[in-house]
Amino acid sequence: MSSLRVKVDYLARVEGEGALDIRVHNGEIAELKLKIYEPPRFFEGFLVGRKYDEVPGIVSRICGICPASHQLTAIQAIEDAFGIKVSSQTRDLRKLLALSQWIQSHSLHIYMLALPDFLGYESVLTMAADHLPAVQRALKLKRLGNDLTALIGGREVHPVTATVNGFTSLPSKKDLKAIAERLEEARPDALETVKLCASLELPDFSWEAEHVALRSEEGYAINEGRLVSTEGLNIAPWEYRNHIKERHIPHSNALHSYIEGRGSFLVGPLARVNLNYERLSPGAQEAARAVGVNFPDFNPFRGIVARSLELYHSIEESLAIIDRLELAQEDTSYAVRAGQGFAITEAPRGSLYHSYKINEHGIIEKADIVSPTAHNVHNIEEDLRRFVPQVLDLSEEEATLKCETVIRNYDPCISCSAHFLKMRVVRE
Repeated sequence: MSSLRVKVDYLARVEGEGALDIRVHNGEIAELKLKIYEPPRFFEGFLVGRKYDEVPGIVSRICGICPASHQLTAIQAIEDAFGIKVSSQTRDLRKLLALSQWIQSHSLHIYMLALPDFLGYESVLTMAADHLPAVQRALKLKRLGNDLTALIGGREVHPVTATVNGFTSLPSKKDLKAIAERLEEARPDALETVKLCASLELPDFSWEAEHVALRSEEGYAINEGRLVSTEGLNIAPWEYRNHIKERHIPHSNALHSYIEGRGSFLVGPLARVNLNYERLSPGAQEAARAVGVNFPDFNPFRGIVARSLELYHSIEESLAIIDRLELAQEDTSYAVRAGQGFAITEAPRGSLYHSYKINEHGIIEKADIVSPTAHNVHNIEEDLRRFVPQVLDLSEEEATLKCETVIRNYDPCISCSAHFLKMRVVRE
């Protein structure tokens, strides 16, 4: 089949709205558009004129799955503007809060969104009939992540305790001990997740897109580090806009990110593992060796395996942090000053950038926020452009599923709808 028209009217049930339109003629892609038509949300605009201490609570509303990631990135950008260096205790508690988001988000994506594709089910609900223990494992891991977020952040969604230069309240040692026991009990579930993901029959598809992630000499980076890539990028957060640009695409309200002088790039678990494999926890590395997976790997479908390794790593790293925490009340005072601050962290879906220009009264004069999905949407299109020729001879239903799977690989904000696409195929 040399000609094909794939038209997806909408990607529904998502945090955002999108569509997919692909036209193939004589075996060549004549048109391919991943249309994000959700109206702009203007977070950057309505932050201007706000007091700096309002920002963390506002930006946590950008995402209901990883609110702590936006909150922590905003706080660190504000601290950068004020010249604040936080204590090791605050850094540890923030890492624990960020890891809690990885645990719950990775569990959700692996079991609820990705596995039905690879195991041949319409949804996790139908999958549960044949794989109930796996679904129960997912719910247990997701609950663990949520409870860890609530313990450190004050509540499961839109946490409230993290603030500039510290936390408004600290967890008790008793509660930390209790969650540590649950984390220890979760090790076997995390290992089973790695084994399951490594056993999947994944599409044979690979191309060397540039992979971008934080890297730190102090361990597997999540809240701090330099932004590096497989093609030699190596920058501090304040250098971000000198290298990473955005362009408007007529068919999308999501700007396309690109590296100056190059092109699209991929962020997220696969990029992080490719660039930081040796910094994974000992148990995660041993699990990778046990199931025979090797990195770097440029098949984007291996993202589910990378997520499973990060899930295992998050549990081990959380245990290590809890073991060393002393939990003492600290001086969290600071001075407000004019400045511009920058921060990059690793949200579950990938690198997250925040920057704020603040005046001497602590009022936001400019805000710049780029989410992981905004980084990835350009590369999703590039994946589709290379992948679609492989599905030209498939039925409409099969072609739809394959395109959904490519998009869902990135765990974008639009991914949860992909099992319910309405697609029209016109064969020319």
